[in-house]
Amino acid sequence: MIRNPIPWPDSAKCAVAITFDMDADSLIHVARPDDSHRRLYPISMGRYGPNVALPRILDTYARFGLKQSFFIPGWCLEQYPDTVENILNGGHEIGHHGWIHEDPIATYGNQREPFERALDAHKRLCGKTPAGYRAPVYNITGEVVDLMLEHGMRYDSSLMGDDIPHALATPGGQLYEMPVHWGTDDWPPFAHYDEIGYMMPVKSPSQGLAGFWEEFEAQYTAGGFFMLIVHPFLTGRLARWQLVEKWIEQTLETRDVWFTTLGGIADHMDDLTARGVWSPSVETLPFFDAPPATQ
Repeated sequence: MIRNPIPWPDSAKCAVAITFDMDADSLIHVARPDDSHRRLYPISMGRYGPNVALPRILDTYARFGLKQSFFIPGWCLEQYPDTVENILNGGHEIGHHGWIHEDPIATYGNQREPFERALDAHKRLCGKTPAGYRAPVYNITGEVVDLMLEHGMRYDSSLMGDDIPHALATPGGQLYEMPVHWGTDDWPPFAHYDEIGYMMPVKSPSQGLAGFWEEFEAQYTAGGFFMLIVHPFLTGRLARWQLVEKWIEQTLETRDVWFTTLGGIADHMDDLTARGVWSPSVETLPFFDAPPATQ
């Protein structure tokens, strides 16, 4: 059971979004700014995403007629404009993902400059303000929420407080939340990146992806929302993506699902609410105004 299930278009049983965080080599530059330019192996690992994996991913989406969401740091938009153009030409959505994947907790109190610098890159290279945001490392703060509302953005995808999309009410206005979870993120099974502090035991493609499909089955049975949060330089590698592609094909053939962008889900929520068919559950921010007393 899930609370307050959303009626999906055409009576689909589950909404599905396979979202990509195209961090590329921003990760090494933000983690090791003093000497990142000398670290050729992690740069090359990140560059695999836009240069090799993205064409493969976009080809899959085109063959199956899918439109999906990508979250890209502003620095990466500027470094890989051809990749950005190809994503947009495929009809996909590009969301805000910081300037150079800076952690909003680590930069708390000074987020306006990188946030708006990334917005400028979106306007120049994507032609508009992005509708949605996903915080690097999921570490969204009230400071960032305020900036989103100030700039007319519609949804966040960083929090983990529900199974399905819902609303966030704040003193400055309301946003939709498209909830994430580490259980559908490819970082735990596939990231092996000592330079930024991750030394996960890398799983085989089938082992690493198996948990995702179990998550889908639960959401499908409940009539919910299934979202993968994956990275081109991890899940876009050949053997892993072949399994994802096979899963997409089988799901389209055998299941009643709605593949869409997160912006498409926000549009659907707007429509349901306007027609009085359904209204979202609401979480109120901030959760706390100060550190809670522990004694």
